[in-house]
Amino acid sequence: MEDLLIEIRKCDTCTSHLSQGPRPILAAHPSSKIVVIGQAPGAKVHASGIPWDDKSGQNLREWMGIEQDTFYDPKKIAIVPMGFCYPGKGKSGDLPPRPECAPQWHGVLLNELKNVRLTLLIGQYAQKYYLGQKQKNNLTETVKQFEEYLPDYFVLPHPSPRNNIWRAKNPWFDKSVLPKLKQVVKQLL
Repeated sequence: MEDLLIEIRKCDTCTSHLSQGPRPILAAHPSSKIVVIGQAPGAKVHASGIPWDDKSGQNLREWMGIEQDTFYDPKKIAIVPMGFCYPGKGKSGDLPPRPECAPQWHGVLLNELKNVRLTLLIGQYAQKYYLGQKQKNNLTETVKQFEEYLPDYFVLPHPSPRNNIWRAKNPWFDKSVLPKLKQVVKQLL
C-alpha cells in the first residue's frame, strides 16, 4: 500500500491540464473501514495538502458525527477523491475532477482496501462513476433514495456551504439522511 500511495503522489498524468500543477491528495490504509469519495481538492486543500481541509470538510465531519482525529485516521477512513489534484477555477466554482484520475487509480487502490464496509459517494461525479445506471434522474432523487444503495454505498450531496440553499429546499435531508449516516458511521467505527 505504501508503495502504491508513493506512486500515486508522484502522478503527473494531468500536468498540462492543471493550472497549479499536480499535487495528488488522498489518504488510505489497508485497515480503512470507510472510504470517502468526493470530487477533487479545492484551492485551500491544494495549498495545505490536507484532504477536506476547508468548510466543506468541517460540514462533512459534522454530517458523519465524527471528530477531526477520527476523520484523519487512515486506519479508519480512506479519502479517495474522483480527482486527486486541484483541477483549477471555472466560471462558477472549481472545475470538475480530471477524468483520467479515477480510471487510472481507483481500481488498484480500492483493491488494496480489504476492510472497507462503507463507501460515501459525495456529489454527482462520484455517484455517476460508481452507481452508473442505478443513480436516479438527478442528485436530489439519488440522495432521497439513499437506502437503496446501502450497505455498500451512502450517497450524499457535496457538503459545500454553497449547498445550503439545497438543504433549505430539502429538509428531509437533515431529518432522515443525516441521522442514518451518523448511526451507520458510529456502528462501523
